[in-house]
Amino acid sequence: MPPTGVLNIDKPQGLTSHDVVARVRRLTGIRRVGHAGTLDPLATGVLLVCVGPATRFVEYLQQSKKVYETTIRLGVATDTYDAEGQVLATAPAPVPDFSLEELDRALDAFRGDILQTPPMYSAIKQGGKPLYKLAREGKQVERPPRPVTIYDITLLDWRKPDLTLRITTSPGVYIRSIAHDLGQALGMGGHVLTLRRVASGAFRVEDAVTLAELEAAGEDWSRYLHGLRGALSMLPAVVLTEDQSRRFRFGQRISLDNPPVTASDLRVLGPGEKFLGVGRMKSGVLVPLKVLPN
Repeated sequence: MPPTGVLNIDKPQGLTSHDVVARVRRLTGIRRVGHAGTLDPLATGVLLVCVGPATRFVEYLQQSKKVYETTIRLGVATDTYDAEGQVLATAPAPVPDFSLEELDRALDAFRGDILQTPPMYSAIKQGGKPLYKLAREGKQVERPPRPVTIYDITLLDWRKPDLTLRITTSPGVYIRSIAHDLGQALGMGGHVLTLRRVASGAFRVEDAVTLAELEAAGEDWSRYLHGLRGALSMLPAVVLTEDQSRRFRFGQRISLDNPPVTASDLRVLGPGEKFLGVGRMKSGVLVPLKVLPN
């Protein structure tokens, strides 16, 4: 089997997530490459890129919590909700000298389970067409708010007109929408000036590899791969015997004497804790969902 696993890449500013995937394809010579969670061209930081059969497990990596550090500029609204967009409005008066307490109270509206309206400049499709393409055609369409969770927002710095936040989120959150909506709530507009994803699940930006480092490794690039057993550590694990492992690989259901009590999908491991795939418990029976080829 060709090399398979997850690359924790520190995406540079100016590249799309698809650009990074294309670079990895060229470097590795492997066609099956996909990323687990889009980053805007302006954004930097953790981009998880699955290589080989590991692409089958992208959906589980996408479900992980994300942590971002962002600087929001108050007083200016843009069409993309970030610094790469066209300015739509500038506050008529200077940005006030908000106290930290005032800003933190304003941020309370974004903490917890909230409904968030995605920006027009996003890849969400409506009528089979991405919203950003409609936006480029000058069209505005209704975007139904979506339930998301903001686990934590910490105010790191406030130097008028810029405030820096650390935000821990569920999947599917648009930090640009938080910047825009916060600016609206404060009555002056706002947009993302900088954005860096510092963590995705168990992966941290401090441990990420740059594209330059990956390319410098040449044929030895696979040393940067993370195995799926660790990459999917957010899922509870069940360990099978040799015979059970063989049957699981063939897609057979496995009856377990002491089945784990969980509603979650499971990492299925074989002897020596070798990663086999992902399964789900149904009435005491382990049902294979995705199996890693031998």
